[in-house]
Amino acid sequence: MRRLLTLIAACATLLASPPALAHHSFAMYDQTRTVTLKGAIKTFLWTNPHVVIWLVGAPVGGGSPQTWTVELTSPGNLTRIGWTRTSLKPGDDVEMQILPLRDGQPGGAFKSARILATGQELVANWVQQSQTGGHP
Repeated sequence: MRRLLTLIAACATLLASPPALAHHSFAMYDQTRTVTLKGAIKTFLWTNPHVVIWLVGAPVGGGSPQTWTVELTSPGNLTRIGWTRTSLKPGDDVEMQILPLRDGQPGGAFKSARILATGQELVANWVQQSQTGGHP
């Protein structure tokens, strides 16, 4: 009986693995393109499992303003590279680079941002952080 329960538990664990791996996939983002957006932070949601930014703006070079949903890594990872829950605030005017969604919806994965009022550069990648020396 114990062997059967162990086998069932092992199978359940294996069946749960693909959704967990899919959750961490970047396949939904077009990693061959970077889109630069200019606009204002609507919401900066500092929560697990991923920090999310809603930006009201438009692509630089054309396009009408709309609300963009931009996903970052976890608060823990961002904290390790100097971010805080107040690194961005609603109303901050920014220029932001993202990897756009493949399906054309207004959203993407965060690459970097510059707060226009202060010139402060924000990055969410340890390699970019060390290359630019930027700290939120």
